[in-house]
Amino acid sequence: MTTSAHVDTFAHDHLPPRDQWPEFLFTLPELQYPERLNCAAELLDAAVARGLGDRTAIVTPERRVTYARLLDDAARIANVLRAELGVVPGNRVLLRGFNNDVTAACWLGVVKAGAVVVTTMPLLRAKELIDVITAAEVSHAICDVRLRDELDAAMGSCPTLRTVVFSHDERDSGLAALTQRQPPAFANADTARDDVCMIAFTSGTTGRPKGTMHFHRDVLAICDTFPPATFAPGPDDVFVGTPPLAFTYGLGGALLFPLRAGASTALIEKTAPEALLAAIQRFGATVCFTAPTSYRAMAPLAKGYDLHTLRACVSAGETLPVATRTLWEDATGVRIIDGIGSTEMLHIFIAASGDAIRPGATGTPVPGYAACILDDDGRPLPPGSVGRLAVKGPTGCRYLSDPRQRDYVQNGWNLTGDAYRLDADGYFWYQARTDDMIISSGYNIAGPEVEGALLEHPQVLECAVVGAPDEARGSIVKAFVVLRDGDGDPALVRELQEFVKARIAPYKYPRAIDFVRELPRTETGKLQRFKLRTAAEART
Repeated sequence: MTTSAHVDTFAHDHLPPRDQWPEFLFTLPELQYPERLNCAAELLDAAVARGLGDRTAIVTPERRVTYARLLDDAARIANVLRAELGVVPGNRVLLRGFNNDVTAACWLGVVKAGAVVVTTMPLLRAKELIDVITAAEVSHAICDVRLRDELDAAMGSCPTLRTVVFSHDERDSGLAALTQRQPPAFANADTARDDVCMIAFTSGTTGRPKGTMHFHRDVLAICDTFPPATFAPGPDDVFVGTPPLAFTYGLGGALLFPLRAGASTALIEKTAPEALLAAIQRFGATVCFTAPTSYRAMAPLAKGYDLHTLRACVSAGETLPVATRTLWEDATGVRIIDGIGSTEMLHIFIAASGDAIRPGATGTPVPGYAACILDDDGRPLPPGSVGRLAVKGPTGCRYLSDPRQRDYVQNGWNLTGDAYRLDADGYFWYQARTDDMIISSGYNIAGPEVEGALLEHPQVLECAVVGAPDEARGSIVKAFVVLRDGDGDPALVRELQEFVKARIAPYKYPRAIDFVRELPRTETGKLQRFKLRTAAEART
């Protein structure tokens, strides 16, 4: 590694041992980055230096922000962090906000300052925030004042979090007032290309969050691989989408990719199908990022909107059903670019576009990445076999102090937890998840986390959560519950659902609950989840 700019060395100190890292590939000329690199400066400062200052960088329903203005905003925020809040390079800064220009400027400002950005979804509850803040030893936070309640509730259990500033807060202590007192110029932190610049959290099958650490070079690598290979973005493109900036899928599609291309992005806080369609029409969007569920919901409504500017649609987060692809393409005439990515890999590494699309297949490795199918012993399988998807490229898994690093990275390969089949033409076909993760409407939901919430209810003796097939969402969370006494009824179902919503992010709640006398277990007491999945599929 090159000399780090981090004064606070927490991130570097908590990287996995080097012998547990995946093999990294830098085979493309565009992946040869200089040793000293600040990705925010490369994405934003460099764009202004190229003469793009007067072009639109971000547009929202309320305002238009040029590249020059975004640079000023990010610089002022970086100055607030360093001069007023005492942030030093390497500190972890929590971001809690919606998809808007303020959150985008904060992300860039934190990275310009040399700190490590930890962005969280708006829906997270206090318990989930505590897990993230504790794991990353977050010291500072910028939080949208509309989301302060859960953070306030978490603060008492987070001794490392010393300073919180609220955006969209009109008080003198709010972010807007603080930034106005700072100059619109900032000397970017002289970070190394392999300094950690972000920690993105994902949920594992145990429900315990895993922090994935990514370098400055990783941020540029995802911009320089997937987009140019699939839809070739340019300065005249307008991006739009619904995934939160806290998802690496959303971060790339809604902020990083458009900035790297000198394009603009339309950021919207509302994610309903009507809101996305209206945004495409209003802003003349050319590139759309969302989940298969959203495309399916938008298809029957598309005829009511002018979508003629749309030229590229990207789908990820869950497998894209052929029926959904057909519905959308029949309604709009735009073919969907399907892709698979992961938080560990930062973004999409297998995809197909244009004439290379084969409905039902995810695609082939994005240039710069390599993939194969492995058996349980780590040996490559021939075409036609179903096995574990393994991938390597310019990005890869580096968990924050987590023994699960050994599970995700084996013999240099990143094992994504997906079962795939490789055909004779090199196309990868998704089969299923190889773990207990439930993917519903593009969200990753760990069953044990939902079980933990249910078990807090006084009437629940035992429970188990699995994914059940659902036409609209791909899968839904289904719970099998053993009560302490009595029989369940529809009123108790609703009570348990609301109970879970109040404890973890609402989208994780069980949409279906079956009351059972006992859970299937082995003679040694281990839960037989496969029997519950079979029952859930049969009931569906």
